[in-house]
Amino acid sequence: MTAIITGADAPASAPTTAGPVPTARRSGLSWAWLGLVPFGAYVLLFLGVPTILAIGSGFFDGDGAFTWTNVAALADPVVLNTFANSAWVSLLTSVVGAVAGAVVCYGMLGMNPQGAVRQTVDAAAGVLAQFGGVMLAFAFIATIGAQGVITVLLRDSFGVNIFENGMWLYEVPGLIFPYIYFQVPLMVITFMPALAALKPQWSEANLTLGGTRLGFWTRIGIPVLAPSFLASLLLLFANAFSSYATAAALASQGSQIVPLQIRAALTSETVLGRENLAGALALGMILVVGVVMALYSLIQRRAARWQS
Repeated sequence: MTAIITGADAPASAPTTAGPVPTARRSGLSWAWLGLVPFGAYVLLFLGVPTILAIGSGFFDGDGAFTWTNVAALADPVVLNTFANSAWVSLLTSVVGAVAGAVVCYGMLGMNPQGAVRQTVDAAAGVLAQFGGVMLAFAFIATIGAQGVITVLLRDSFGVNIFENGMWLYEVPGLIFPYIYFQVPLMVITFMPALAALKPQWSEANLTLGGTRLGFWTRIGIPVLAPSFLASLLLLFANAFSSYATAAALASQGSQIVPLQIRAALTSETVLGRENLAGALALGMILVVGVVMALYSLIQRRAARWQS
């Protein structure tokens, strides 16, 4: 008799419990999308529309007629050289910044998250990652410029002239140190959560099974952290590749990297003999950054599997 009652109760209760669930989910999704409207409007007005206008201008000439001339300018040796300069500076500073930032994160791993040192480093990283432009350029000019504090000290006290072979600070090599300056704290911000997510139980299990600390990092820690490290590295590359203000303040003469080439195209009507070249250059930058960020998204999705 009990079995009969149970069997009768089961189908009777199933519709009552399952019925309201889809309605609640539909209501939650509708409110969620409504809450994204302000953010969507912001992205459309301040990111989407300028991007469309910038790219679209590269396919038209000064009279508004459609042309492939501006896009074909991307194959010009001068333009290719600026892309190459941007690429190697971004790659070098992202690798150095990623390695240095990872070392800083490892040093903070054993500290109390609520301690004074850890909170100070976190706060400093958040501020210094956004410190750039004219302020950062002035800081380096005052420090290692032609009459900078360190430059004068090395020259007068030790007889060392860091500009013996030319004023490299105002050329492409001079962008390396300023870029690393804000790449390291950005790496700390992006990589520290992944490093902190390593479970202590993994290390304990490794030691219990006879493993060593070195073996834990080579067989467990580094393979697990590799996707997060690569994702942060790609983010740093995109950050350096698209940086403009610091380079514009330091390298005021010439157009050695793509953002400065875009500036030259906007302020000159005869850059390489083509109009609206800035739009074509912007298209090239968007393609490069788009590929990098797509790889970042894929790697970050893989890294999120064990972090969740």
